Amino acid sequence: MKIGFIGAGKVGFTLGKYFRMHGVEVTGYYSRSIQSAKEAADFTQARVFANERDLLSASDALFLTLPDGAIRTCYEKLRSEKIQNKIFCHCSGALTTEAAFPDIEQYGATGFSVHPLFAVSDKYHAYEELADVFFALEGSGEKLAFMETWLRSLDLKVKVIKPETKVKYHCAAALASNYVIALLSLSQKLLMECGFAADEAERALKPLFGGNAGHIMHDGMVAALTGPVERGDLGTIRKHLACLSPSQAKLYSLLAQELLMTAQSKHPARDYSSIKEYIQSADLKGRFA
Repeated sequence: MKIGFIGAGKVGFTLGKYFRMHGVEVTGYYSRSIQSAKEAADFTQARVFANERDLLSASDALFLTLPDGAIRTCYEKLRSEKIQNKIFCHCSGALTTEAAFPDIEQYGATGFSVHPLFAVSDKYHAYEELADVFFALEGSGEKLAFMETWLRSLDLKVKVIKPETKVKYHCAAALASNYVIALLSLSQKLLMECGFAADEAERALKPLFGGNAGHIMHDGMVAALTGPVERGDLGTIRKHLACLSPSQAKLYSLLAQELLMTAQSKHPARDYSSIKEYIQSADLKGRFA
């Protein structure tokens, strides 16, 4: 299958290189930035295309590696071309295939959302990590099995999801990636209130965060859990909540409720009822008002 890319950013670079390294013919790239298209084409030993129509004609499938707001516009521009039997893919985590490629099957083509559950931060090296990444696949039912088989043939891990779960899927990804930064930022602020400079606090948190992340990757979330919730240490939890502002205490309490479920999985015989009752108590909730 010949694959073309519209958009030459980090995702386009990464997928193009991975495909190329696994024997897929990458026809080339089109981008509003000719320099970006040239860099991506050089990186993947592909061609630069002057327009989307020529790239469409030369390819069996197009990956629209564009910002969410530009995907449908790009598709609708190409819809008037000969797209019969073509495959259109986008890599948005939140956008469904129907929203991106409305009525595509009426034009004899098929559409898919192919989203890597991965933060692509380095366009020149991220392809080396894709073998461990899950790809969420959603799209045209007629060729869904074909697309799943094709992706798996490239040694990719694939999970087919339903269109109605797409936003929840993306929310889960954002919590595990972007929102972790919010928690680390709050930790940094609390350390600064203890006398740390901002850069000192960040440096101090890196080995703590990195060590825990490594433990999670090696042993799993349940085994990696430590701390006062896991130990059933209500006294420390009370002190933590007392030192926080109302909004911070509310966040802490909500996270503690989630941690309780993980802690119970780790220690099925341990009694966590006192922590659960305290977190859900009316007195504590009054602090959040």
